[in-house]
Amino acid sequence: MHLFSNVLFDNMFVLKLPVLEKIIRPILVYFALIVLLRVFGKREMAQLNPFDLVVLLSVSNTVQNAIIGDDNSLTGGLIGAMALFAINYLTVRFLFKHRNWHEALGGSPTNLIENGQVNHRALAKELITESDLTVVAHRQGFDDVEEIDKCILEPGGTFFMQGKKPGSDDLQHAELVAMIGELKQQVDLLGIEVRKRVN
Repeated sequence: MHLFSNVLFDNMFVLKLPVLEKIIRPILVYFALIVLLRVFGKREMAQLNPFDLVVLLSVSNTVQNAIIGDDNSLTGGLIGAMALFAINYLTVRFLFKHRNWHEALGGSPTNLIENGQVNHRALAKELITESDLTVVAHRQGFDDVEEIDKCILEPGGTFFMQGKKPGSDDLQHAELVAMIGELKQQVDLLGIEVRKRVN
């Protein structure tokens, strides 16, 4: 029993790698992943199709051994997690103070639709097809890409979409409908007053 508890303690808490290596490994993987995501574009973050999702899910499993090395101890895992949180905090803090580095590392937004016109060059640069764009439009409540005035793919993989402003005919129609609604309310109130006086 004593031997079992010693083995259990060793497996859970005794590091099999130097502490410095347990700190350096996750930091190197962290920066490698940032570079890879920067190189391969915002598309991976947007998860437009199952292939992108498979890549993101597989990456975590692929880099697991690079992060933990030959050490499955609880202590090693906590040291690695602490190193990841610390380097992320320091990176975000650095980028907050140095905005020009933020764009260099994170990338810049890409205009996919401008003034209602699809920017095919930008789509090709981001490896996004028009059918991918249609799927994103549907997710955001648009029936068709034709309804969109502006679409921006943000560095984090999110899409900002703005619908086309209604034309002058549509605005006049909306104003007319609103005036008819107000008129109907006034007629209804007038009818209630007339009934009160008759009774």
